[in-house]
Amino acid sequence: MTKIATVTSQLFQIPLETVLSDSTHGEIPHFELVTVTVRDTDGAEGVGYTYAVNSGAAAFHALIEGYLAPLLVGQDPARIEHLWQQMWWKVHYSGRGGHATSAISAVDIALWDLKARRLDTPLWRLLGGFDPQVAVYAGGIDLDFTIDALRDQADGFQAEGFRAIKMKVGRANLREDVERVANMRQYLGDDFPLMVDANMRWTVDQAVRAAHQLEPFNLVWIEEPTIPDDVQGHVRIVREGRTPVATGENMHTLYEFQQMITAGGVTYPEPDVTNCGGVTAFRKIAALAEAHNLPVTSHGAHDITVHLMAALPNRTYMEVHGFSLDRFVASPLTVTDGNTVAPERPGHGIALDFARLAEFRV
Repeated sequence: MTKIATVTSQLFQIPLETVLSDSTHGEIPHFELVTVTVRDTDGAEGVGYTYAVNSGAAAFHALIEGYLAPLLVGQDPARIEHLWQQMWWKVHYSGRGGHATSAISAVDIALWDLKARRLDTPLWRLLGGFDPQVAVYAGGIDLDFTIDALRDQADGFQAEGFRAIKMKVGRANLREDVERVANMRQYLGDDFPLMVDANMRWTVDQAVRAAHQLEPFNLVWIEEPTIPDDVQGHVRIVREGRTPVATGENMHTLYEFQQMITAGGVTYPEPDVTNCGGVTAFRKIAALAEAHNLPVTSHGAHDITVHLMAALPNRTYMEVHGFSLDRFVASPLTVTDGNTVAPERPGHGIALDFARLAEFRV
């Protein structure tokens, strides 16, 4: 029987080509990346990754190297649910989310990649194969951009094939947010899909007030209006704000999504496959959303997430994120008229250039 031979991870600090900004992280000059490679006794490999904004990924790396890798070596790589449960309980007391699920996510992604590669099938087909064409939006991280820079960025996004854009809000003065959104709405046109993202900046009362003032601009959603811990606050924002709400990028367990969804605090659940528990957990979150007749969006890691969205009947826009690995990927995703297509290569099809990444290894 084939078994797991090795589980190895690497930590990188990746500089961004443009310094980005949002309301809670401030300036973002780089992100931290942790990769995981699972090799089986037949020599087949699967690759996964997770990341952190500015700092924290060294903890993911330590958890993988010190606790998860020794747990998995010698086990059957095809029993992914079994391995997921073992990893969850191994680090449950020290995490139960956060760093623990980010570490688990990277390993879980690698296991699914390995399984699909061994079956010589793309991951989206292995997961159910709903539709390989996935609608996307460009996720701007641009709170400190000038209006002219926002417009230039929007022009660039549209030239790249995007037909939906998200911009940041959450400036110190709500009036500035309203003016910037009004300007972009006028520039993009009345029917262009436009989202905004507050990155948890507001209190509940501030979020409701902001939603009312932004209502004339026909937003697809307001993302992360307040902290993910405040479930009842989200319920108020959905009910009183009269604008759809997306949230979930900072929710790291199936149970957090269950609480938010069943309470009615989210319109567009937004898991990130690299921190919610990997492919295994993302699928469960999406099924939970489907049972509540909710469409799923996503956060980050678009090159992996495209496979998950391509397998879902209840998907909506997928985010193409600013923390892109396109510089280090052999065949990055392309966008045509607002859509991308899940690749037919075996596994998730991401071929990372580790020789180029080596320059940024920590």
